[in-house]
Amino acid sequence: MSVRTADSQHLVLPDDEHNRKLVGNVHPSNWVNPESDGRYNIVVVGAGTAGLITAVIAASVGAKVALIERHLMGGDCLNVGCVPSKGLIRAANAWAQVRDAPVFGARIPDGASFDFGAAMARMRQLRARISHVDSAHRYKSLGVDVYIGQARFVGPDTVSVEGAAGNRTLAFVKAAVCTGARAAAPPIPGLEEAGYLTNETIFSLTALPARVGVIGAGPIGCELAQALARFGSRVSLIEAMHGILPNEDRDAAECVQQSMIRDGVALLCCGKDLRVEKVSDGKRLIVDSHGRHHDLTVDEILVGVGRAPNVQGLGLEAVGVEFDKTGVTVNDRLQTTNPRIYAAGDVCSRYKFTHAADAMAQILIQNALFPHPFGLGYASMASLNMPWCTFTSPEIAHVGLYEAEAVKQGLQVETYTYKFDEVDRAILDGDEEGFARLHIKAGTDTILGATIVGSHAGDVISEVSVAMKAGVGAKTIAATIHPYPTRAEVIKKTVNLWRKAHFTPRTKSLLTRLFAWLRR
Repeated sequence: MSVRTADSQHLVLPDDEHNRKLVGNVHPSNWVNPESDGRYNIVVVGAGTAGLITAVIAASVGAKVALIERHLMGGDCLNVGCVPSKGLIRAANAWAQVRDAPVFGARIPDGASFDFGAAMARMRQLRARISHVDSAHRYKSLGVDVYIGQARFVGPDTVSVEGAAGNRTLAFVKAAVCTGARAAAPPIPGLEEAGYLTNETIFSLTALPARVGVIGAGPIGCELAQALARFGSRVSLIEAMHGILPNEDRDAAECVQQSMIRDGVALLCCGKDLRVEKVSDGKRLIVDSHGRHHDLTVDEILVGVGRAPNVQGLGLEAVGVEFDKTGVTVNDRLQTTNPRIYAAGDVCSRYKFTHAADAMAQILIQNALFPHPFGLGYASMASLNMPWCTFTSPEIAHVGLYEAEAVKQGLQVETYTYKFDEVDRAILDGDEEGFARLHIKAGTDTILGATIVGSHAGDVISEVSVAMKAGVGAKTIAATIHPYPTRAEVIKKTVNLWRKAHFTPRTKSLLTRLFAWLRR
């Protein structure tokens, strides 16, 4: 996100009514930091998801809480992550639906067009509307002392806040580092000189770039590459590894890859010797892919790979909080190497998800404010069962273990896959891509993990997540009535494959004899 500071006012670009409303909520220019009147039970540094949840829960149970943010409250999720990206993706999907509407009998007149600028304005309007939830004024009304400024630990139990109207020094019993992470670019020759976009700047665009080079085929790169291609950009997606979404099952990623290719994305995977040059008519990308040399010129480069934790300038060294290039070091309780100070969210987690930050904040609160004697019964990161979703079309969602991970742990696994092209609702919707896959521990009905690829996979995966968290297995899902016709039926149909596999010939033979006896 492009931001400049002038006369103490932060401006998110473009400077329009929507972004002024956003900034008025999450970084009000006239905000006056409160005067501290005593020690805080907890001082929270960073007002992204982890910090906001930590602060609001702590305040709701009666703790005295300070929340410090130097930039925009709401963090990446609201300002440059989940919210704007899903707003943009929804608009791109709407245009794809118009493109594909003739198959359903709709007659689209020649010359039908889209307005990328209008789609981006809609995104900014909705982001501004949602921003009230994360606003400084709302958190103040919930009993949180909100400070806008740069935080720095200056003593074993004190934090300094450098704000527009002067400094404050806050004393604490406990503190939480929730400063998140930022986009970082790989060391590609010529990239810095040519200039590039990241998720932090792309949502300031008001006009569609005609030619875009996307570096990195992870979730961010794939989501935005497909969205831009659906709007009409000529997108080249460059990935150092083979294919896209390298952490997912290959056949699941292949479903997404083929969809992206149909949308016009040119995939240059196994990319080697990538370099960038600034040229008169744009930015030149030179790369070798699968034995072929590619030399292409684009208008914009989007870097969709690399995150760096926000640890600089916090004074962590002075208070004994260890960190490295991956982030702040924490134990299973989210306690740092300074027992007074905890951390949560992207600054210390391998799970860079909003919902992960939310879950970690709740663990942090339990351990920081309600420590159990002798460390027994503490809330633990090990208890988390983390689902995630990549919001391409089709979506990929996953929870638990992949088959290879389960085998590596010495577990015997039975894997069952059911395709959407055998699910009535998917057939009727004309949206049959993908499948559901369950990994079940052999000899039990325990679900070890699941992958779903298809429309609304991120919604459908939650049934499996609940079952795994509740400790119920395939038998419970099999006994659960699923409304017909829905896409969620794919879960029950996958479980039925497991049930059928365990209906052995011996069992059938015994039942055949029983039924024959009953006929006598």
